[in-house]
Amino acid sequence: MKYEWRKQEQTTYSLKKQPQILTIPAQTFISLHGVGNPNGSAFQEKLQTLYPAAYGIKNTYRQSVKEQMVAFDDYVVFPLEGVWSLTAKGQQLDHLDKDEFSYDIMIRVPDFVPIELIEPALAAVQQKKQVPTDRIEIKHFESMQVGQILHVGSYDDEPASFAKIDELVAEQGKRRSSKIHREIYLSDARRVAPERLKTILRYRIE
Repeated sequence: MKYEWRKQEQTTYSLKKQPQILTIPAQTFISLHGVGNPNGSAFQEKLQTLYPAAYGIKNTYRQSVKEQMVAFDDYVVFPLEGVWSLTAKGQQLDHLDKDEFSYDIMIRVPDFVPIELIEPALAAVQQKKQVPTDRIEIKHFESMQVGQILHVGSYDDEPASFAKIDELVAEQGKRRSSKIHREIYLSDARRVAPERLKTILRYRIE
């Protein structure tokens, strides 16, 4: 059976355009860190490493369970996520300078994929595809409570959607734990018009 995150995790990847407070379960990701404007070539180079790595893990998992009885013998690769913050310099500016972004771009690894399978899969991708998967980190995030919303539109228009989360969080007597936020990209910006982009926005609360 194929695991499809859109169907099996409809709460975690909610498409509600109204803000929500949710509890997100513990998750594991492959991740690359970067600093600078995401419109630059360095960001694209990271994507060209991360996606082959994600599909390499998927293929390695499929081969590893070929002769086994498991609940899921295949899966749809999870969407790209970005954890966004600012450099120390960027935090001191009175305006947003995209060159001062500090970020981690990530793709989730399903819970049922054994952790010990990930690094050999990355090494195989590096050898076969000649991409620097040795720079990839394996990151684990514990369960967390978050404010979340589906943002439809340009990335530059996200502040209006974050304001809606802020309002709900305040109403519930909660507060944002830091300025760090997460974006989950449900659309391919290369193929979808800016006004139609779908992005889940999320930040941790306490």
